[in-house]
Amino acid sequence: MLSIVGTLIVVVLVWQAIVFIGGYPPFILPGPASVAGRFVSAWSQGTIWPHFVTTLVEVGLGFAVGAGLAVIVGYGLARSRIVERLLSPYLVAAQATPILAIAPLLALWFGTGLLSKVVICSLIVFFPMAVATMVGIRSVDARLLELGRSLRATRRQVLTSLEIPAALPSILGGMRVGVTLAVVGAIVGEWAGAEKGLGVLINLARGSLFDIPLMFATLLTIALLGIALYLVVVLVERRLIGAR
Repeated sequence: MLSIVGTLIVVVLVWQAIVFIGGYPPFILPGPASVAGRFVSAWSQGTIWPHFVTTLVEVGLGFAVGAGLAVIVGYGLARSRIVERLLSPYLVAAQATPILAIAPLLALWFGTGLLSKVVICSLIVFFPMAVATMVGIRSVDARLLELGRSLRATRRQVLTSLEIPAALPSILGGMRVGVTLAVVGAIVGEWAGAEKGLGVLINLARGSLFDIPLMFATLLTIALLGIALYLVVVLVERRLIGAR
């Protein structure tokens, strides 16, 4: 904890030094005090809150859909060579295509509302979660599976009592990556077309409002959102793994 605080202090001091030495005006590079003041005022005045709620809903739904589908597909990839041969090329191709490039197309197909953001978040979450699930399932000790079969466990019992618990660390590791990527997906989706959201607020602050401290305050909000969601997954991971 002390190392994190110390690093933060160093970053703020370096930031302030760059602003002071370079003599940058606030509309180019605002100082830490200016951004902190704008962050507090934007939240107290309700400027950020509605955009924050919109982005949070997009991230939550997109992550839930993407992670759920990824676990199902990842299990199929791990346990069926046919599924792996059929889906792997398409999954790799989809992952290799930048989400920023296809976001405008998805916004055109699904509209600029919530649906397109959920689709974008789901897509960006899907691949790392599917790979993590596949690796986790394949790493299950074969002796455990043999033990389950010798005890005449059903396929469902093997899945719920052996495979999923054994693969849980890998799946939760994928969730750590996926939940932060979901935030990125939501912002990209809002840039492609939206009426509300933190991505929209960044564009407004940079463009029509020309309020660079507000833009930095919004970026800080996005960073804090990603950190908070990551810590939630870490907490869930500790509870689940510690309970085993």
